[in-house]
Amino acid sequence: MPDHRPAAQPAAQPVALQRRETVIGHGIAWTARWSARWVLIALGAVLLGLVVQQVWVVLLPIALALILTTVLQPPSRWLERRLRFPAALAAATTLIGSLAALVGIGFLLAPSVSGQAEDIVEDAGAGLQQLQDWVQTKEFVSADQIDAGIEAVQDRLSDSGGQIASGVLTGVGAATSVITTLVICLILTFLFLKDGRRFLPWLRRLSGPRVGGHLDEVLSRSWTTLGGYIRTQAIVSLVDAVIIGAGLLLVGVPLAVPLAVLTFFAGFIPIVGAFVAGTVAVLVALVSGGTTDALIILVVIIGVQQLEGNVLSPWLQAKSMNLHAAVVLLSVTLGGTLFGIIGAFLAVPVAAVAAVVLRYLDEQVTLRSAPLPAAGTDDGEEGADDERERSAEPAGKPAED
Repeated sequence: MPDHRPAAQPAAQPVALQRRETVIGHGIAWTARWSARWVLIALGAVLLGLVVQQVWVVLLPIALALILTTVLQPPSRWLERRLRFPAALAAATTLIGSLAALVGIGFLLAPSVSGQAEDIVEDAGAGLQQLQDWVQTKEFVSADQIDAGIEAVQDRLSDSGGQIASGVLTGVGAATSVITTLVICLILTFLFLKDGRRFLPWLRRLSGPRVGGHLDEVLSRSWTTLGGYIRTQAIVSLVDAVIIGAGLLLVGVPLAVPLAVLTFFAGFIPIVGAFVAGTVAVLVALVSGGTTDALIILVVIIGVQQLEGNVLSPWLQAKSMNLHAAVVLLSVTLGGTLFGIIGAFLAVPVAAVAAVVLRYLDEQVTLRSAPLPAAGTDDGEEGADDERERSAEPAGKPAED
């Protein structure tokens, strides 16, 4: 009869043992090397932040122009393809038409918004006072704690109200800076719309076939992600503003239009903007209509936020950014702390582009890494040489490029 006994396994190779102090020394040396590397990375990040602060006056119009270009590029390309417009004429038509549309909408909304901006701040402050009185009667917390918190919020609202009423630009220097940034942004947007398609081929030729291929791939992915994010946020903000504005009108809140406008613009600052706009709307409803109206508006806002978070954003974005909510919140907090409102607005696009770069680096590391051995097999190194010999070109690009 055949022998079905398992074959004898080869004896395990003896492990070369080292002295205890040698093993500890190797561990300390490894920790020291990686600590030094992370310290250098941190110093590089600090230096990069200092450089960004010094050249912020140049980077800001470039960043804003890139965002505008992602929004205006599709209609400009449509004019070129369908109506056979030259690139310059298509870019100028798209830019001027967009500005005319914004100015027209601004003229329609300006009387309502400017005339009731101060009322929003006053009603929000009055709503906080009513909330304070109600909480004090219920004795949830001490009166001193409530007074300190409410006074801080009211002072902030009063400061914001003065800025809204008198205009954000309080000095000639600030006005000049904003106008200059706006003009440069519009000029750069026109140039990006007209000649932006030439940038990647030029960069690819300048960097060489190997490095240029990687830069081309990373920048193409970043551009797609940035454009998708901006267009998605605009659609989501518009839907939020329309639904919340309709709810305010149905309830009878007198400041419905300005609050809807505030909701739209606040939607471009994820999480924080929606929370602030929703809080202001609830407080105004509390003052104008009482507790019942405030609760109705609160339910509407919560429903809209659930619709946005569970249906609109995942469906429209198709999870292209794949950013965790904690990353978004921390990015907005950091950007707002360093650069104010503009920093909070630009924080998520910057984080999304950084995530694209990190994912691409992870792909390249995976391509150049040996596969892990499968559990329970002795052929884990099979195919490792093939992985090491893969092309250094980015995924999806032919090797000859």
